Amino acid sequence: MGNAFGLTDTADLRAALAGGATLPADWYSDPTILRLEQDRIFARAWQYAGRADQVAEPGDYFTSFAGHVPVIVVRDRSAELRAFVNVCRHRGHLVADGAGNRKSLQCPYHAWTYALDGSLKKAPRSEREPGFDRGGFSLLPVAVDTWGPLVFVSPDPEAGPLLEALGPLPGLVAESGLDLGLLRFRERTEWEIASNWKIAIENYLECYHCPVAHPGFSKVIDVDPDAYELRAEGLVSSQFGTPKASAKGNGKAPYDPTGVIAQAQYHLFWPNVTVNIDPGPGNMSVDVTRPAGPERSAGFTDWFYYEDVPDETVRQMMEFGTQVGREDAALVESVQRGLASGMVPHGRLLISSEHLIQHFQRLVYEALAS
Repeated sequence: MGNAFGLTDTADLRAALAGGATLPADWYSDPTILRLEQDRIFARAWQYAGRADQVAEPGDYFTSFAGHVPVIVVRDRSAELRAFVNVCRHRGHLVADGAGNRKSLQCPYHAWTYALDGSLKKAPRSEREPGFDRGGFSLLPVAVDTWGPLVFVSPDPEAGPLLEALGPLPGLVAESGLDLGLLRFRERTEWEIASNWKIAIENYLECYHCPVAHPGFSKVIDVDPDAYELRAEGLVSSQFGTPKASAKGNGKAPYDPTGVIAQAQYHLFWPNVTVNIDPGPGNMSVDVTRPAGPERSAGFTDWFYYEDVPDETVRQMMEFGTQVGREDAALVESVQRGLASGMVPHGRLLISSEHLIQHFQRLVYEALAS
């Protein structure tokens, strides 16, 4: 009996995943699978959208995406934080772009104008339409909440509490010694890769490849399997690494990992948000990877540092992270080409080193099979 995807028997696939098999190779290039993911994963999950300082004052707004869903986050006139689907209820044009401060939100196509609470204030010539009810054409609401300097949204307005979804993540970050209140935004980096979004996330979830593919990273972090810890709980998958003693202040490592943060932490918050804390001075970077097609991904990285971290140190740490990212991009694009060949229908995970991938793939499977 085939499942909803017409690919394999549901019970057989569940058992195969439990035994260490990967998801079917064609799940990484099939447009039907991507449409299911958009509906059953990205339209329902909490995702990082932008920074709280972007919407600090009434009238402030910024635009972003939750997966494929365009969203707008705004601070209304009563200082309440709100978010909406950034699509005009008239003909589907995006209502706003970028970031700034406004007294209202006006679609640039036909000037339908919305209040900052999402209600439709004006639709030119609508008075000529018998029975036209502005109250029925408000912007569609989106769930919104904050954690530290970060704003999260979920296209599902009935999404459960963000703090509940974050699970152990706030506690783990606090244990690192990082004070979220001291972080200041420094820069955003945008990028695209020729890879399905799941391949990019799966690559993030293991350091089995680090000794071979990341020589600079391996000079800073001890990637020995007995020293590098992997842990999964709920919607959070975490990796913990200790900086090598030889990397501290010797001038040979990409940067000096000495500072208030003694342990590296790398967390995936399901489905596509990664929170990265490197050893050294106060720092955090947040990545979002979203589908740009069955075999392409787009995303960005927001870089945060304590205000007193010198610019030169910031530069070194950002170059360190960017180099790792370039190395990862080459890896995942090669995996995409290999899987697209169809010659290896399933891979085989090494569970002792890749059980976070297994956890992630089970979440994907359960979401699509629901």
